[in-house]
Amino acid sequence: MSTQVRTNSQIFQDSNNTYFPNDENEVSILVKDIFDKNSSAELIGSNSKKFIGNKTQAANKISLSKLSGIIEYYPEELYIKVKANTLIEDIEKELEKNEQELAFELIDFGFIENGKSNKGTIGGYLACNYAGSRRFKVGSVRDHVLGFRGVNGKGEIIKSGGTVVKNVTGYDLSKLVAGSFGTLVALTEITLKVLPKKKISNTIVIDVDDPSKVYDIFDKISESSRSALVFARGTPMIRERTEWRSAARNCRRY
Repeated sequence: MSTQVRTNSQIFQDSNNTYFPNDENEVSILVKDIFDKNSSAELIGSNSKKFIGNKTQAANKISLSKLSGIIEYYPEELYIKVKANTLIEDIEKELEKNEQELAFELIDFGFIENGKSNKGTIGGYLACNYAGSRRFKVGSVRDHVLGFRGVNGKGEIIKSGGTVVKNVTGYDLSKLVAGSFGTLVALTEITLKVLPKKKISNTIVIDVDDPSKVYDIFDKISESSRSALVFARGTPMIRERTEWRSAARNCRRY
């Protein structure tokens, strides 16, 4: 079934009061309509992190599932611009063609939820600002976002940043949006920094009987040019993947 939100604009709505806008303009129209009615809405993407935290109580849901796809990708310029609901898996496949990768460490919650890989969408990743255990060394997604487009709570389309690192005058809104969990803006486009992919990958696991020694290990690694791993269920270990990479669960060092 569909609903008429504004003149000449048809936005699909299912029986659960979930709207499916087709593009940024329809997101703007829909949010403005909800704002004018003094109502509430929850933004959803692939639902890869729905099992985390409490459920949102909202009268409406806005699915950004149709805002997916790569807008432009320039390997030589080290950036990629995508629609917010583009799957991270699709982005990684595109980068792999040019032996490149995202500049931040990813964490796959799919294995925690149901034992299968599900990294979700780039918009959800930025909204939550999650990161893997290399975060303390290379930063999280907020440190590698070059720019974004989105719709604020009044239905206004906003833009911040661009396609190069030094392109922000004044307050960097990308940093504000990161970790806002969809409360500040409905993301529609995101521009990310990418890097050449490491050609060699090694894994080293070190078991330590005395937990107090772990801090000494961290100090030595943090002083080097490599990154590190933390704990896996309380068992100290370190893995190396060219730059000390990791995928430990229950990491609590950040």
